Amino acid sequence: MAEDIGSTVPRRQLGRLLRQFRTEAGVTLDAAAEALEYSRQKIWRIECGLGAVRVLDVKAMCELYDVSPEMTEAMRGLALETKSKGWWHAYGDAVPTWFELHVGLESAAAHLREYGESLIPGLLQTHDYALGIYRLDQPEATDESLAQAVEVRLQRQNLLTRRLPKAPQHHSVLSEAVLHRTVGGKQVMTAQLSHLLELSEAANVSIRVLPLAAGPPAGAVAGSFVILDFPVAKGRAATEPATVYSESLTGALYLDKAEEVAAYRATWKSLDALALDEAESRVLIKRIMGEARHD
Repeated sequence: MAEDIGSTVPRRQLGRLLRQFRTEAGVTLDAAAEALEYSRQKIWRIECGLGAVRVLDVKAMCELYDVSPEMTEAMRGLALETKSKGWWHAYGDAVPTWFELHVGLESAAAHLREYGESLIPGLLQTHDYALGIYRLDQPEATDESLAQAVEVRLQRQNLLTRRLPKAPQHHSVLSEAVLHRTVGGKQVMTAQLSHLLELSEAANVSIRVLPLAAGPPAGAVAGSFVILDFPVAKGRAATEPATVYSESLTGALYLDKAEEVAAYRATWKSLDALALDEAESRVLIKRIMGEARHD
C-alpha cells in the first residue's frame, strides 16, 4: 500500500468482508461478541474500518464465520496492511480522529466532486485563508497548533500535483456567496481568488461558480459535500465503493450505500446544470477581485 494512502483502503475492504461473512453465517454482532469474548464496539469498529486489525482477530473471526482457508489467508494479508500509516499520522492531534478517514480516502480517490456552499474547499485554500478559518473556529488555539493545522491542509493539497499515484481529477462548484465572503481581510481574499484562477489552469482541476441568480440546486439542504470515486483496475471493480463525505462542526458523515450516493449524484447533476462553465467562472472571479480592490 502506497505510503500516502496508508491503511484506509485495506481497513475498509477488510471490514466489509468480515461484515459480509458474518451476515452470511447468520451471526449477529452481539452473538459474535459473546462467542469471541470481544466487546460489541470492537467488532463494529473493525467492520467499519476504523482502526488497525490484528491478524489474530481476523483468524478468530474467520473461524467463527466458517470462512475458507484461502479467503482467510487473503484477509490476514489485508490485516497486515491495516497497520501502515499515511503521512497525516505524523501530525497527531492536528488531524481529528473523525477526519483521518477522509484524508485517507481523499488520497486514494481517482475523482473528487466537491460543492463548496459556505467556504472555499480545503484543497483549494491558500495558507492565509486557511489560517483565517482556523482562527475563527479555534480562537483559543496557540499559534503553534494553528500553524500545524494549516500545514496539514497544505500537505493535503499535494495530491492535486503528485505524479505517482496519478493525481485525481478535482471538480468543484463554488457558491458565488463564497467568493464574496471575506476571510482574513481583503488582501487575503484577493490572493485566495487569484489562487483559484491559477489552480483552474491545471488539467486535472475544474473550478466553476454557481451564481446567486441561478437559485438553489436540487437537494440544496445537503449543504457542502464531496463525492469520492476510486480507481478502477482493468477488468476489475473499483478499489472502493463511491463515498460521500459531509462535514459538520464536530464530526462527519461517510455515506457509501448505493441509494445515498445516488441522491448526492442527483444534487451534483443539478449543480452541474446551474453552474457557469469554467471560462464564465473565471470571468466572474476576476470581476469580484476587481470589485474587492476598489472597495
